[in-house]
Amino acid sequence: MVVTLSIASAILGWYDNNARNLPWRVGPAARKAGVRPDPYRVWLSEIMLQQTTVSTVSAYFERFTARWPNVESLASAPRDDVLAEWAGLGYYARARNLHACAQVIMADHGGSFPRTEAGLRTLPGVGLYTAAAIASIAFDEAATVVDGNIERVMARLHAVEDPLPGAKKRLYAFAAADTPQKRPGDYAQALMDIGATICTPRNPCCDQCPVASACTARTDGIAATLPRKTPKKAKPTRYGICYLAYREDDAILLTTRPDDGLLGGMAELPGTDWSGEAPDPAPPVDGVWRRMGDVQHTFTHFHLLLTVMRADMQLDVRAEKGQWIPVSALENTALPTVMRKAIVCGLGPERLL
Repeated sequence: MVVTLSIASAILGWYDNNARNLPWRVGPAARKAGVRPDPYRVWLSEIMLQQTTVSTVSAYFERFTARWPNVESLASAPRDDVLAEWAGLGYYARARNLHACAQVIMADHGGSFPRTEAGLRTLPGVGLYTAAAIASIAFDEAATVVDGNIERVMARLHAVEDPLPGAKKRLYAFAAADTPQKRPGDYAQALMDIGATICTPRNPCCDQCPVASACTARTDGIAATLPRKTPKKAKPTRYGICYLAYREDDAILLTTRPDDGLLGGMAELPGTDWSGEAPDPAPPVDGVWRRMGDVQHTFTHFHLLLTVMRADMQLDVRAEKGQWIPVSALENTALPTVMRKAIVCGLGPERLL
């Protein structure tokens, strides 16, 4: 089934009256009045929203744009400051690519974002979905925008019973055929909103949907079962030890992870590799180490069980690697969530970061 103009009009009509008020969005009334979306804010929000919920992103977006209101200011910011502001959002390669992308835009594009999906795809950290979203929302290109919400709407609208991820190409083809030439950015955002508020993963509110009468899955009585997914494999558990060396001047020893790989460029407590077996001890400095407890954290592909060891140190202690960072400065340090958990475990809950 190909969505007709009347269905696209129904979706846009619904959006005109029901669009979510989001800090990065130029709403339909403002768009009609001639306000143009800022490509910088569209790009920043789309990068932040990857694998992250709107409720979590909103506060980060407000802080980022208050501190770096445009691509020029972000490009000139120290990368460690960007990583520190990102801490807690996860998927830290996004923050590294964000900073690199801002610098490329300034160096190679005169401070302006490319205006086409193809041009946007050349930027660091900008993939198929993000390029399409920016091109559509910021520049009115009829690009095919497909996020998780839109996948779900397409699967139900067209009754695609093939499981994900195998069905992705088919869902993309339906989305491409359905995208209107007029107001494509508003149309994409309308589908996102319908997926987030009406066509929800569980218990979809079909009676509130502007295109319920055209939904094949609803007619067939299978809407709530779609999209179907191939069962995921159980995540393995990895184990590690981290060492909290606490100096008598209220400073702790931190090292920096390599740029490539998980949590690249972020600060961490020194420790062992994370592997499928209990690691051998590897303290960074000599001391009387005692076990403070374990912290658990889940990444995309594995669970982590991290044992936290602590030793109290005098001022003259020397470490081969790392820097001594005052505990009072940790709030502004690029620490991933798992390391904040470990430091709280090692210092005690009264020293919450």
